[in-house]
Amino acid sequence: MSSLVDRLASYASYHRDKRNIATHFVGIPMILVGAQAGLARIGIGPLNLSVGATALASRYYQKIDPQWGKAMTTVLGASCAAGNAIAAMPFPLWAGTAGGLFVGGWALQFVGHLFEGKKPAFMDDIKGLLDGPLFLMAEAAFAIGLAPELAAEIERLAGPTRWGKAVEATPDLAAA
Repeated sequence: MSSLVDRLASYASYHRDKRNIATHFVGIPMILVGAQAGLARIGIGPLNLSVGATALASRYYQKIDPQWGKAMTTVLGASCAAGNAIAAMPFPLWAGTAGGLFVGGWALQFVGHLFEGKKPAFMDDIKGLLDGPLFLMAEAAFAIGLAPELAAEIERLAGPTRWGKAVEATPDLAAA
């Protein structure tokens, strides 16, 4: 299993434009809740695919780093609860809300990557789909001054964030 630094630096290397990061702060939660709302309709009551997917993703994060994994489990629990609440809506309202969140979130992701000028991370590594929410948690923590050593290491490996396209290429993570 890759380390927290490895996963965050890899994901961050695809996300150095601040406009792209901003779209991800809206789009990723939309995708997460929309997907969980869709999965929550598959199962019986509280035993549904949304709960199962949340448990598996939480395990992934806890294997990467127990402390960050606990924080991610809390976030995923809240998004799972939101998804389950949406799944309890009448069918047309559920379908429109879940579908709108999911599709709208992906639209924002791709707009962000137009700003970035790079493809999404998951196109090279499927784990990027799980690393996105972790990246947002880390970026939020960094913004309020938490984990400065981790923030510095991510920036050292992935390069600084910027407004607009980079003048020079992002450092190669394999060389680090």
